[in-house]
Amino acid sequence: MIAFVSGQVAALAPTTAVIEVGGVGMAVQCTPNTLAALRIGQEARLATSLVVREDSLTLYGFADDDERQIFELLQTASGVGPRLAQAMLAVHTPDALRIAVASGDEKALTAVPGIGKRGAQKLLLELKDRLGEPVGAPGVRRGAVAPGPAPWRDQLHAALIGLGYAAREADEAVAAVAPQAEASTGAPQVGQLLKAALQSLNRTR
Repeated sequence: MIAFVSGQVAALAPTTAVIEVGGVGMAVQCTPNTLAALRIGQEARLATSLVVREDSLTLYGFADDDERQIFELLQTASGVGPRLAQAMLAVHTPDALRIAVASGDEKALTAVPGIGKRGAQKLLLELKDRLGEPVGAPGVRRGAVAPGPAPWRDQLHAALIGLGYAAREADEAVAAVAPQAEASTGAPQVGQLLKAALQSLNRTR
């Protein structure tokens, strides 16, 4: 098992980071939130999980060991593969998933693309007692309102620059998704805004 990769970020794409390890570029599948924290040319360390299939070897990367552990535990539920587990972590932090499962919060799970009401009910039953207790402050979720100016603008702008867009393009993309961000309840999710910003940039090219 490849537990982590550490090295310089060689390239970034909407779903993948390439980390140079010993002269070899390791392609790592990441959530938008993880990608948003990476910068081309800077050092990075990602916890990883290797998924082996008959026709492929796919490396999934995470911000920390806790995310990786939840990624692997989610796949112990029937019908949950690596892509759906990663989608769940793209929408919720590990602690938010623990809280959702512990409290039977169907709505939190149906917020994940690909999970309907019946699927959420099944997951709540199967995952109960598997994810453990929240490791952070009780009740903290991605989406809790942060004090001060909206940090999503800086994070989104930096992520777009890291993907190779010019500062002017990044400014325009941030402005394009601002109404979506301001309409959201709680703090906007940078991962979802990054997807919307990339779509906006593709339409203007």
